Amino acid sequence: MEDVISAIATAPGKGGVAIIRISGYKALSLAEKMFIPVGKTPVCSFEPYRMYPGKIEGEGLTDFGLCVYFKAPASYTGEDIVEFQCHGGESIARAILQRTFLLGARIAKKGEFTKRAFLNGKLSLSSAEGVADMINAESQAEARAGYLLYSEKLTKKVQALQAGLKTSLAKIDVFIDYPEEAADDAEIENNELRSSLRTLSDELIALLKSYDAGKKIKTGVTVAICGKPNTGKSSLLNRLLGYDKAIVSELAGTTRDAVEGAIEIHGKKFNLYDTAGVRECGDRIENIGIERAEAIIRSADLAVFVADIAGGVDEEDARVLEMIKDKPIIKVFNKTDLTCDDTFTDADVHTSAVTGEGITRLKELLYEKGFGASLHEAFLIEERHFEALQRAKRALERAERAVGAETLDLVAIDVKEAWDALGEVTGETATEAIIEEIFSKFCVGK
Repeated sequence: MEDVISAIATAPGKGGVAIIRISGYKALSLAEKMFIPVGKTPVCSFEPYRMYPGKIEGEGLTDFGLCVYFKAPASYTGEDIVEFQCHGGESIARAILQRTFLLGARIAKKGEFTKRAFLNGKLSLSSAEGVADMINAESQAEARAGYLLYSEKLTKKVQALQAGLKTSLAKIDVFIDYPEEAADDAEIENNELRSSLRTLSDELIALLKSYDAGKKIKTGVTVAICGKPNTGKSSLLNRLLGYDKAIVSELAGTTRDAVEGAIEIHGKKFNLYDTAGVRECGDRIENIGIERAEAIIRSADLAVFVADIAGGVDEEDARVLEMIKDKPIIKVFNKTDLTCDDTFTDADVHTSAVTGEGITRLKELLYEKGFGASLHEAFLIEERHFEALQRAKRALERAERAVGAETLDLVAIDVKEAWDALGEVTGETATEAIIEEIFSKFCVGK
């Protein structure tokens, strides 16, 4: 890649500092034409990784700022990189950027700096996706998950699986090329090959199981607050959110449609839905709300069942519990401010949306039920990775069944297919379309 690319790397708008990033084999010579370090002539020798103060010549204006040079290959993109740090006004940053264009650079495309880092072997494809996840993170958990991708945790795990598949392919090649040596011990060799493939398949399955937690980190845990009408569900939602989102009334059936809000607990996102009270009634509009509530309850990751502590559990409550029996449940007995009755030992927590009693404990239960044990160091958060690993798993299962039943060249085809599927995660076998799609999600300047 001989062309030089340039872009503003900081967000648009007013700020203390703006950064203009330049990358390419002529980046340094370009920068030398528009930067005059303090106490030096316009043309000077830049030492890499050192910050220089001086004048930055933009198109139509001059600013005083900083310049740093990162020498290839020890840079983010693997190419020479120069960054200017100027005052954060948009006009100043655009003028400096325009000057780089006049000196031969072109505007960088979305994610092109990171794409060059990938193409130059500075990071894997999944690591690049981690960069995008960190940039787009809306919670601490999403940012941490993105960093795990960026730090190559998943890549190293997948590469280890690929190495195991290569070993199996090498064994198969030996059996095919020297059948007379393997003939006496064919059954033993088949058992060893089958065992190796089974071990790799088990490791794949374990990694695939991490997707449930990863998906929750990326999109949040969906929580349905459910129960019969007038048990205090809306008040509970408002208390959890810390502000009034849902309309609260002593009239049963006030909530006609789902009301939602999001909170973070220990850095992880929880999407809360206050659903319409589930009951049998003749109100057509309320029935529509109940139908929507039931749909949300069915799709939720976790259900918070709310009952009135004064009324106990009746047939309507039992109907709600039947709906949510197949998912994690937190049983809440609400309105403790109206009664001191604590005989309902079946409750996970007693709460009062008025006084705040039990709310801290409820949040802890949400976290425990939503995520359970601590997350693996390598886990899946991208649907693309999940689908690729699923294809690898299916190919491995076919290969395992084929050992001893089919010719070894057919076994090798399935093993190679599994290797190729895993290569889509690391980038070794990713198509140009996949690569373009990934980097199109980036902003310009990254």
